[in-house]
Amino acid sequence: MKIKGKVFVITGGASGLGAATASYLAAQGAKVIMADMNQDLGEALQQHLGEHAEFVQLDVTNDAAVEAFFQHVEKKYGQLNGLVNCAGIAPSAKVLGRDGLHDLAVFQKVLNINVTGTFNMIRYAAQLMAKYEMQSGEEERGVIVNTASVAAYDGQIGQSAYSASKGAVVAMTLPLARELAREAIRVMTIAPGIMETPMLKGLPQNVQDALGQMVPFPPRLARPEEFAHLVGHIFENSYLNGEVIRLDGAIRMQPK
Repeated sequence: MKIKGKVFVITGGASGLGAATASYLAAQGAKVIMADMNQDLGEALQQHLGEHAEFVQLDVTNDAAVEAFFQHVEKKYGQLNGLVNCAGIAPSAKVLGRDGLHDLAVFQKVLNINVTGTFNMIRYAAQLMAKYEMQSGEEERGVIVNTASVAAYDGQIGQSAYSASKGAVVAMTLPLARELAREAIRVMTIAPGIMETPMLKGLPQNVQDALGQMVPFPPRLARPEEFAHLVGHIFENSYLNGEVIRLDGAIRMQPK
């Protein structure tokens, strides 16, 4: 898929991986719609990216809001060619912690946002992508890129909820790719390792350096721009489908 002139939706698009992806795609000449709950960051990024970008405040778990969002996308842009799901949360809690049992409501919230929210966006996005009339020389209508985590494979102590949610995203990849193949829509997932997100950048530099040294090579935190470049390659490489790519510098997380 050629990125230039295409229309992409990015959830969690106001900061971190989502913002880096929106910036990269806009720089390639795409039109990007950033969906996020953080209005201040989203509007600031929209202003920075200019005419190629739009911010929409959106709760990905709200069915009615998501349906209305995609109706807006169809009405304004007339098509949708890509979805990048970056929205998610990552609280940490032990099943048997010092303060008692793992809060069930927290576990359910993680699954609701990371899994249900991701799936909710996928189903409406796929519906709109399927309407796209391919032009001469095109072989696909759309591409969906989900964000998992190495925690889906190497979950640490305290990550039961997060690992379960990202494991579900990994598990959805192949059946979605198989089903949506008939609509000429590809589905891929990226499983990042330790990323240089706003949360980690707020830690003391010595802590950031120690985390980076855990990575075999290169021994540093991954940059959001590297995630964005991989998303761009997935869009452009039409033979990537139904697979999960670890973006982790070969790290395998220890128990804690």
